[in-house]
Amino acid sequence: MAAVSDLKAVLTDTLDKRGVLGQVKARVRAEVFAALDDQSEPRPILSHENLLINEMIREYLAFNKYKYTASVLSAETGLPDIPLDHSFLARELHLVEDSSAQSVPILYGMVSHFLHGHKEVPCPVVLKPASENPTQRHFGYVTD
Repeated sequence: MAAVSDLKAVLTDTLDKRGVLGQVKARVRAEVFAALDDQSEPRPILSHENLLINEMIREYLAFNKYKYTASVLSAETGLPDIPLDHSFLARELHLVEDSSAQSVPILYGMVSHFLHGHKEVPCPVVLKPASENPTQRHFGYVTD
């Protein structure tokens, strides 16, 4: 019996070191969720705010290659198969982005702003009123 437990320990360790174990666990969770998901139960209507929040989370998950987590999020929330475009999200949130900020998820800029935007040290991403529309927020990389 020790040989089986040793083999299991080595196999688990090897899969973990290769980064495969987490992916396998996430895939199993996604498949179990899909199998248990009751499609006959109608989902509540998704508000505009929740749609935007879910899309920002999906954008973050896709950027970090958390594809199984994203698939569970999409299935559970009823998100459409095709994600909303980054620029569409920015427009809906009244953000004005620098071109360099468009390559990262919106959530990164928001978190960076609230962590570093109020300090004297330069912040890689800022959120501030745009001159052309005071209700908009400027969202992009600081270059100076």
